[in-house]
Amino acid sequence: MKSPFENVSLPWEPRLSYVLGGLEIYDREEGLGEVLRKYNPNLRRERCELIRTFVLRGLGYLSYRHRFALFKILEGALADREFDFSTQFESDYDECITIAWDETEIVDSRGFFEDIYALASLEWKDDLYKASLEDQSSW
Repeated sequence: MKSPFENVSLPWEPRLSYVLGGLEIYDREEGLGEVLRKYNPNLRRERCELIRTFVLRGLGYLSYRHRFALFKILEGALADREFDFSTQFESDYDECITIAWDETEIVDSRGFFEDIYALASLEWKDDLYKASLEDQSSW
């Protein structure tokens, strides 16, 4: 699969961390960070609004194939009952990645990703179906 960015023909390997890209605030703490911090990610209603508004819309630049690949990575991680989702909220200053809330602030990190999965299943339903009919090995 090629990169989702125009004029880039490099291969693209989906990673679970990409799911939280819309919540990434490195060098945007005063702008996006302030907006995101008004939400409580531990309250399900607010978390679902965050997911719809920032996580899923933040992935809107991806093609249906890229969203499908990312969705499958998320599905695989959720199938692993031992997977530690809290690591996805850890800052990585070497990679210039800071999520609006760190791993100590999210009470149920698995639940956060379960909600992403459930909402993506609904909002991306048609695209996921379309991609599932294709031969993914040809991407």
